[in-house]
Amino acid sequence: MGDSVSESVAIVGAGIIGLCSAHFLVERGYQVTVFDPEPVGNCSVGNAGMVVPSHFVPLAAPGMVRMGLKMLTNSESPFGFKFPPTVDQLLWSLKFMRACNPAHVAKHESLLRDMNLHSRALYDNICDFLGIGIEWHKKGLLMLCAKEETLEHEAKLAERANEIGVKAKVLNQEELKAADPSVTMHAAGAVHFLDDGHLTPQNFILQLKESLKSRGVNFISNQVVDIRSTQESVVLQTQTDAHTFAQIVIAAGVLSSELCKKLKLNLPMMAGKGYSLNLESPTETPDLCSILVEARVAVTPMASGLRFAGTMELGPPDQQKNEKRIKGIKKSIPNYFPKFQPTDFDNKEVWLGHRPCSPDGIPYIGRTNDFPRITIATGHSMMGLSLGPVTGEYVAQIVSDSITSPYLKLLNPNRYD
Repeated sequence: MGDSVSESVAIVGAGIIGLCSAHFLVERGYQVTVFDPEPVGNCSVGNAGMVVPSHFVPLAAPGMVRMGLKMLTNSESPFGFKFPPTVDQLLWSLKFMRACNPAHVAKHESLLRDMNLHSRALYDNICDFLGIGIEWHKKGLLMLCAKEETLEHEAKLAERANEIGVKAKVLNQEELKAADPSVTMHAAGAVHFLDDGHLTPQNFILQLKESLKSRGVNFISNQVVDIRSTQESVVLQTQTDAHTFAQIVIAAGVLSSELCKKLKLNLPMMAGKGYSLNLESPTETPDLCSILVEARVAVTPMASGLRFAGTMELGPPDQQKNEKRIKGIKKSIPNYFPKFQPTDFDNKEVWLGHRPCSPDGIPYIGRTNDFPRITIATGHSMMGLSLGPVTGEYVAQIVSDSITSPYLKLLNPNRYD
């Protein structure tokens, strides 16, 4: 594009999406600056750390509205909706309900499958590059079912997974014990998704950030408050000064929506608030990560201990912790892992983070129509960590005008304009 400013790219957001975007942009020779007031990406460090090709069904799917309404009657359930709702919440909800249909799932299952599988392969490369391959575990994921009827439902999903090339195996109780003998489990059975994996997200984030610094990436701990775009460049206004770049990438998680409003871009987004708790010295440590299906709680062995994560509270982002829902997470664990008790979590710090949720459950990745120097990369819902590397690769393709992915038209950030 011209002189040195033409090769400069700013990334707003230092979470998994922003850092992976920086990684692949640096590989292509760009001068990268990352803006984020947080020392490390917020929602990227306290999550369940799972890479999930098993999650080929988008959040907006048949039955989700009915299930959500049912859960709203239980204050300790894994789903919440902030009341009274804002206008943005209501508009988001209408779009979500419209997307909860079989055609939407059929249209996007290949997209989510391929993005997750490719991201898994990219994790191999990045972890080896960072020298932390030992922390990247490719042993699969157990969908633990307390009830037979739940297992029957998950078995149907496993059948579909195998049909589209995502390896899954239904396990009875004896097979479940053999799959992970290191932990006592109480379940009717499970589905073992063999292509899934897990890592310790805070370790990955910190190592990647240090690597980027060593490769010349500049990190600015300041809040971006405004964006101005011209034909020649883009100007980012922080709380203290202005910075000019050839291109920018907005990867600020749930805050991306507010930044896009300054560009008059409609990017519907809700914060899906979630919590996690860690046991540094657990009674037992499973070898495999798992999801407690009925409770919607993720359980992941990590370098720092054992992490339990769950809850989806939809609404504007805030820092209020809902103690009843946190109690619900704690109470659910002994139903699947009987050697644990809710008291194990007494005096344990509860982490809170906000997942950026698009109403159709599909990420926003691509250039904006009116501002070709601005690329959006957000809206990954519960798959931010899983889709981080592939999103970073897509961002690098977009910025460098060398798109090879056939899926970017489905990820168009202008789809609600």
